[in-house]
Amino acid sequence: MRRLIIIPTYNERENIVRMIHRVMSDPLGFDLLIVDDGSPDGTADLVKIEQKEFTERLHIIEREGKLGLGTAYIAGFKFALERGYDRVFEMDCDFSHNPDDLTRLDAMLEDRDVAIGSRYSKGVNVVNWPMGRLLMSYFASKYVRIVTRMPVCDATAGFVGYRREVLDAIDFDRVKMNGYGFQIEMKYTAWRLGYDIGEVSIIFIDRVEGTSKMSSGIFGEAFFGVLKLPFRTIKRKK
Repeated sequence: MRRLIIIPTYNERENIVRMIHRVMSDPLGFDLLIVDDGSPDGTADLVKIEQKEFTERLHIIEREGKLGLGTAYIAGFKFALERGYDRVFEMDCDFSHNPDDLTRLDAMLEDRDVAIGSRYSKGVNVVNWPMGRLLMSYFASKYVRIVTRMPVCDATAGFVGYRREVLDAIDFDRVKMNGYGFQIEMKYTAWRLGYDIGEVSIIFIDRVEGTSKMSSGIFGEAFFGVLKLPFRTIKRKK
């Protein structure tokens, strides 16, 4: 069983080395792919230094400029499929997703096709977020559930595990959203293709180091993009 974690980065110098060492120490033996969007703070340079220690398990894709969350993950998914990984995980670099929860996501993939680290499947488990952002996130997931009828409590979650066959079936060229709406679209596409989605309750802790990448443009893309999802034709990749 080969497992890959994909972490997109932009200016994560404060977090990247600690995150690499946390992931590398996990007993399940995850490989790690960093997709860096030309971070001016030298994030990629720190990854390259760590590659000297973790030669076989730590990888990096460097891109020119901020190309977006969705395209970063798609680049990572293609990397994983080309190299024969069985399970692929998404997570943030800022420790809002606890690396210790990776084991629980992986265990869920024994029975489910997609495993979500969910903030809202058992109440609201978010620490240190401003009330405005918390309400926006919580009601965004409610909104997605109403519009799409997808039975997922945390549709915008970015802590997700996929079995290989799910990613193999998705035509990435048809994925339209690139910000946090990308997370919704991927889950919705997997669900419409008939894959089984499960949620693991996690505690989400807002970043301590670095700067959030959330913006009104990202939120707007997701809000209006969700309205179009039920009218989309979802087909398996040929």
